[in-house]
Amino acid sequence: MFRSPRAASAALSKGALLKTAALALALGGCAVGPDHVRPTLAVPERFAQATAPDIGTDAPLPAADTAFWHGFGDAQLDALVADALTANHDLRIALSRYDRANALLRGAKFDRIPTLTAQAEASDGRSSADQAPGVSRADRDAESYSVGASAAWELDLFGRIRRNVEAGRADVAASAADLAAAQVVIAGDVARTYFELRGLQARLRVARENADTQAETLKLVQARHDAGRDSPFDLARARAQQASTSARIPALEAQAALAMHRLAVLTGRPPEALLAELSPEKPLPALPSRIEAGTPGDLLRRRPDIAAAEARLHASTARIGVATADLFPKFTLRGLIGSQAIDANDLFTRDSETRLVALGVDWSFLDIGRVRARIAAADADAAGTLAAYERTVLLALEDTENALVRHARAREEDFLLAQAADDSAQAARLARVRFDAGAIGLLDVLDAERTRLQAEDAFADARTRTATSAVTLYEALAGGWPETLPVERPVASK
Repeated sequence: MFRSPRAASAALSKGALLKTAALALALGGCAVGPDHVRPTLAVPERFAQATAPDIGTDAPLPAADTAFWHGFGDAQLDALVADALTANHDLRIALSRYDRANALLRGAKFDRIPTLTAQAEASDGRSSADQAPGVSRADRDAESYSVGASAAWELDLFGRIRRNVEAGRADVAASAADLAAAQVVIAGDVARTYFELRGLQARLRVARENADTQAETLKLVQARHDAGRDSPFDLARARAQQASTSARIPALEAQAALAMHRLAVLTGRPPEALLAELSPEKPLPALPSRIEAGTPGDLLRRRPDIAAAEARLHASTARIGVATADLFPKFTLRGLIGSQAIDANDLFTRDSETRLVALGVDWSFLDIGRVRARIAAADADAAGTLAAYERTVLLALEDTENALVRHARAREEDFLLAQAADDSAQAARLARVRFDAGAIGLLDVLDAERTRLQAEDAFADARTRTATSAVTLYEALAGGWPETLPVERPVASK
């Protein structure tokens, strides 16, 4: 049976109900609470650190669906990033949160339409003789049958439901931006780790080549020592330097293995899955000749973490309206139609018809203290999310300025260390020639070879830092990252 709400309910005539429905339509555009307005923040026109010749600020940023890593021309890197964007577990978690926000939004939208329910009941009861004295046993038996359908519809006169749906849409937008931000992080981690692996392999090659060279030097010194031409001190020095160079190799091999393990896990695979594929050495890809940084205004439009922060501010602002709507009465239109009889055969006959239409009014004006407390809490939450948005913008600007200066200085260091590596290799070759001619001693040869190793290792390490700084810069700019959400749920790892 239909029960009225806890607040006052009154049966209305059809004319009154029509008037109420007309009022609901007339007030359909009214929603209490503040409307969301994008905050206006003062940002510089240009990046302070975008002064290097290979950093551009005038040309428009590339299309967001053009993945930057394709510019390195490395098919293996492209495949690893594609696998990570499909099977990475952090992305699958972010996608599940996006799905959850969408599901909650669909639930909130259902509040805009009537809630329909149906019920049926059949009962067979008997009263006791004490309850019905003087009544025969047969007459104390009673049967009852009822079938009905009911509907309830909250008339959203003051926008509580609309504000709640608005907040749900903003939550979905925030989850979508979180997913895009996760894509930025994961793709950046894959590219950065891949470059670190190739850099470690280059340093391994340098260490092994120098160890082989110093092993040849040690053989020569051993032969000269056996012939009485070099002292035991020279032999000990040559052995120590060769052993010191060889000792670099196990540590570099361990770091390379860790990088391969990291890449496997980032692509949703067990740690050992890519060892055979990635173990063969490959050179670092060529870096792009120019990176377009755009302007701080471009950054605010492109960074997904900024978009997520703004969407959360939008949701918090809408929830102020949800709380404010409790200051006003809530109207609920309810109706029931059905059939009730004491014999199942009499159901749906004319005389068994039941119906009820009522308008319930629920107004919490007597509980105004709690309502205003909820509004104050919503206001405070919105103020906090505004501060979080402003912090996100400042951190994004800081992140980008840091990435710009690091990449510019890494380029300079790369150029100087390349020259140092070439010069030290030439010096080591000349030292060997002069040593063979008897013009210099063994100590000069060992010193030249040690300098060569240090210079070549430093150059290989600098090349790696330059490559990873380029990835970090792209990551900070959020340029060249996929903005669309996956059409299908990521598949499980193989």
